[in-house]
Amino acid sequence: MKIQRDSLWVGLFLCISVAANAQNVAGSGKDSYHVRFDFGSGKVEKGFLPVTPVTLYSKVLGYGFLPEASVQAVSRGGKDALKSDFCTSDNPFFFTVDVPEGNYDVQVTLGDSEGESLTTVKAECRRLMIEKVQTQAGHFVTQTFTVNVRNRRIADTSEVKLKPRELSYLHWDNQLTLEFGNTLPKVCALEITHNKEAATVFLAGNSTVVDQDREPWAAWGQMIPAFFKSGRIAIANHAESGESASSFIKERRLEKILSLMKAGDYLFIEFAHNDQKQTGPNIGPFTSYKKDLKYFISETRKRGGSPVLVTSMHRRNFDSTGHIVNTLGNYPEAMRQVAREENVPLIDLNAMSKTLYEAWGPEKSLKAFVHYPAGSFPGQEKELKDNTHFSTYGAYEIAKCIVVGIKAAKLPIAQYLKENIPAFDPAKPDAVETWSLPLSPLVQVIKPDGN
Repeated sequence: MKIQRDSLWVGLFLCISVAANAQNVAGSGKDSYHVRFDFGSGKVEKGFLPVTPVTLYSKVLGYGFLPEASVQAVSRGGKDALKSDFCTSDNPFFFTVDVPEGNYDVQVTLGDSEGESLTTVKAECRRLMIEKVQTQAGHFVTQTFTVNVRNRRIADTSEVKLKPRELSYLHWDNQLTLEFGNTLPKVCALEITHNKEAATVFLAGNSTVVDQDREPWAAWGQMIPAFFKSGRIAIANHAESGESASSFIKERRLEKILSLMKAGDYLFIEFAHNDQKQTGPNIGPFTSYKKDLKYFISETRKRGGSPVLVTSMHRRNFDSTGHIVNTLGNYPEAMRQVAREENVPLIDLNAMSKTLYEAWGPEKSLKAFVHYPAGSFPGQEKELKDNTHFSTYGAYEIAKCIVVGIKAAKLPIAQYLKENIPAFDPAKPDAVETWSLPLSPLVQVIKPDGN
């Protein structure tokens, strides 16, 4: 599990800069942060920090592999210091770096001069950044992606009210943590640069949006980063399991987002599953829920941001004819009303999910949700049957629906989607047999909050 750290990053960066090379870390402030790492046991490229299997994270060092990693170094020899060696493992491994809060461009070089490689890269809590990069012997791939890093502090005066389980998440700290996995991950080099120009797309929502930190749970918010080009967009997923629009405000999660928001940023807002469970005077879809949504919208606009409403996807609940039963009441319609009243772009995920689920049908849809027999995961003594939360396959398909919605709403950020994304029709979902994503090593068989 990630070691919790205090706010000594400034001193740590200075230590790294002095001890290693002034060219490595161009200053200690977040506006100038830039660091480069050369992985492997061979020659070290000038201007890069060496990383070998014994480079374990410590507060003094400020970077390194997390203790759970079982990493080997391979050196092929040769003149190219960066590409003549690499680090690899038979299991996913984590590398973490102390960085201030902000957006970062991460450039990774993958490959092997004498063998094949196949690498998938995730960031923080299993955010999918790079999918299945394959190289043949003697070939290398350098790819860049943009990651948001945050902590719980709000303008040094207050902080987000975190739930106990969040204290072990691989975010909410001044660290950038990367997970390298798949069948043949081979990491040659890594370069991290602070990005001051990227627009930030903040996500506010519940367990269907959150970066689920443990297998086998997943949500669309941790899949959507893989669909955007690097450098222009950073996804900042502030969603959390069990949240309603009102609790998101009370726990200062919205306040945290607003404290970071700049003109040109976005806030995607998806709530309903937990809101509908609230009771009391004036509590309901057309009263308290609409009021909360309008507060999100007005506060976002005050800061020059662009709000986007996302109706909640259905739960997996079929009638006898194979059609989806609406279990969300009037909450999706209330959000549609707010979109019209406030002239806010709407992604109607509720409508798309109905089409998607019915295209799967009752049986095939099981693969999109957390339905696994007993013993599928360590410590799992009972079968998992969850009709709200997604498997990685289901989360990825929902993320594709979000992409469809971004395009349909003609959001300006659509221009920053990757060009090679295949067209997607919720009525024709991808076959689950074609889906593969290596499991992360962290597993939890307890169902997330919310239903």
